[in-house]
Amino acid sequence: MPTCSVPPPFTRVHALRFPFFKMAATMKKGVAAEDVNVTFEDQQKINKFARNTNRMSELKDEIEAKKKSLQNLEDASDDLMMCEDDALLIPYQIGDVFISHSQEETQEMLEAAKEALQDEIKALEGRVSSIQGLLGDLKVQLYAKFGNNINLEADES
Repeated sequence: MPTCSVPPPFTRVHALRFPFFKMAATMKKGVAAEDVNVTFEDQQKINKFARNTNRMSELKDEIEAKKKSLQNLEDASDDLMMCEDDALLIPYQIGDVFISHSQEETQEMLEAAKEALQDEIKALEGRVSSIQGLLGDLKVQLYAKFGNNINLEADES
């Protein structure tokens, strides 16, 4: 029968590497918390929770950056509407180059860029909501096994 190499159970030393796991060596309201055996599968769930929490944070940062870009495009579009000279050529940046277009063409390009950015934001928000669902499921599973011995809430510091 083939053997499988499984890492040893979660130890107190590992608790320093996994901030989500609070070991049961503490006293809660005068009652000692139980030591819970952490299996390889539990470690995998904790690691998956940590990876997805970090990914969700990165996606939220990316959404905020895209929202700022969208606001900049909206401001540029508003400023362009206030321009009175229709014959004026407007420089529009594409990559590192500015290309001059008529006011109408520039307005169309801004609208297309805004729509594309809105679609990207919606896609990212969809990914965030799916990750939140996954994190919710993992929280239920991990809190069911470890109770107060694990802290899966984000630090506000």
